[in-house]
Amino acid sequence: MTVVPVELGARRYDVLIEAGALGRAAELLAPFAGDRLIVVTDETVAAAQLPRLRHPNIIPLVLPAGEATKNWSHLEALCDDLLALEVERGEHIVALGGGMIGDLTGFAAAIVKRGIGFVQVPTTLLAQVDSSVGGKTAINARAGKNLIGAFHQPSFVLIDPTVLDTLPARELRAGYAEVVKYGLIADDGFFAWCEANAEKLLAGDPEARAHAIAYSVAAKARIVAEDERETADRRALLNLGHTFGHALEAETGFGPALLHGEAVAAGMGLAFRFSAQRGLCSPSDATRVAEHLRRIGLPHDTVSAGVTASGERLAAHMAHDKKKAGGRVPFILAHGIGKAFVDKSVSLDEVAAFLDDRK
Repeated sequence: MTVVPVELGARRYDVLIEAGALGRAAELLAPFAGDRLIVVTDETVAAAQLPRLRHPNIIPLVLPAGEATKNWSHLEALCDDLLALEVERGEHIVALGGGMIGDLTGFAAAIVKRGIGFVQVPTTLLAQVDSSVGGKTAINARAGKNLIGAFHQPSFVLIDPTVLDTLPARELRAGYAEVVKYGLIADDGFFAWCEANAEKLLAGDPEARAHAIAYSVAAKARIVAEDERETADRRALLNLGHTFGHALEAETGFGPALLHGEAVAAGMGLAFRFSAQRGLCSPSDATRVAEHLRRIGLPHDTVSAGVTASGERLAAHMAHDKKKAGGRVPFILAHGIGKAFVDKSVSLDEVAAFLDDRK
């Protein structure tokens, strides 16, 4: 068992990482559950993991699987279901699933009765190492991804690495993008660890998975504690690859053609290549990043992501970025591996020209 604290003063909470933890849910979730446990999940996770969540009185609210569910209509339906159950402010609801379920459930918890508690039980690698920690909740809008939401921290995060055994290989690879991101942001040593151990992690090696999850959660917890609401540049570093990646997702309709983690991987490759083109980092670093992503089966640019839209069209998606300020979209670029920084001087015209160069 590993416990990682997220230090947010009175709203401090723990992230518990333990193989087989779902089987101890009644015990581990006892501080947050009364005589019932309202669990929000999706159809895929309900079939694979809900039977493993041990509690004497589970009330499941099952939503359709997929990113398309993260919208107004399903948020409204979920809120109505919670109100029909007469959920009380002192109760906690459980988000059992990947990033979509965590985002949607957390947002519902933030707005129902002006805020109820919730617990994250992430079932994908991406959610375990990234989206379940930090309190960002949201739904998507026509204009872009995660544009409607709230900061609402969970009260507890319960991570059982064994749930990854049922995850499709593609989903696992997509989640890995958020693991390697932590090395690219601020730790070239961890990136080197990823280069040496990615295949073992993806193949199911328990030690590799446990190390990757614990390292990633601790790294994110530190950043969130320093800059919870992204008012400084510290938490913004977690968006490495996301500005490019969200544009790719928007172009592909937030559908199964390009998973979120795949878009982030392509975005990180593009961010390093763009940094190299601007003379900020060495071309060899950009090549090293692209080669690592390619080797494990992740896209590293628009071509490998299967996106053929013009640079102007992709830049237009970026113009809706929620972090836009003063007419500029901040980009996370790099001076090298482990040396990411926020650059607010980039013009979207420059980005569009860069994206049109697909060599």
